[in-house]
Amino acid sequence: MTLAAGLGLGALIGVLLGLLGGGGSILAVPALVYGMGLDMGQAIPVSLIVVGAASAVGAIPKIRAGQVQWRMAAMFAAAGIPATIAGSAVSRHLPESVLLIGFAVLMVVAGVRLLRDDGRTGTACAVRTGKVNWRRCIPRSLGAGLLVGVLTGLFGVGGGFLIIPALVVLLGVEMSTAIGTSLLIIVANSVAGTASHLTGVDVDWSSTAAFIAAAMVASLIAGQVGTKVDTARLQRWFAYLVFAVAAYVVVATVVGG
Repeated sequence: MTLAAGLGLGALIGVLLGLLGGGGSILAVPALVYGMGLDMGQAIPVSLIVVGAASAVGAIPKIRAGQVQWRMAAMFAAAGIPATIAGSAVSRHLPESVLLIGFAVLMVVAGVRLLRDDGRTGTACAVRTGKVNWRRCIPRSLGAGLLVGVLTGLFGVGGGFLIIPALVVLLGVEMSTAIGTSLLIIVANSVAGTASHLTGVDVDWSSTAAFIAAAMVASLIAGQVGTKVDTARLQRWFAYLVFAVAAYVVVATVVGG
């Protein structure tokens, strides 16, 4: 992993994060594997560091604005952290080709979700007073947290493309609060996943730091520009890019295998 490659690819991922939110990180692992020559064992923890750092930066203004559902975030994290650790343990014992094909499938799911984002809001956890019906919310939150945690541990993704629709469509959380809550959940899962994956892995920390720094700076700049961009159109084109990269991952894995 060279310093120049770390800066360039980090900036690219940062732009996607700034324009699209957490969903942009779905390309971090392919960028690290195919753009920087890392194997999956190295790419997953580096991806999680980038995702966690970007989410922490993005969560700060949401916390200040009060746009976080702390109790729901805690439930997701309570289920997600052990699931992330378990997913990390499984990931270390799977062949790289299996992980790459699984990641490609996950990318297709993410792309479909981006194309089908119709702005629906659920009411499963809400009551008419505006308070949360925790009796109904707890099992749904724990189940969603488990799923996201396993995927975070297995593939090094933050899972924002699953957390946000779970919060909005399944649980009935307002979008602004769902984004802030999702960022906190991603930070917690990313920390757990990074700690699990770093054991016995040799990481080039100088290039990793360059990747993270470039991603953070580019994300902040793109976040400002993103307010003037047609988000719906950008999301569609990003979904097509995700499909293309997923196809490349499958072909490269099959041919290379």
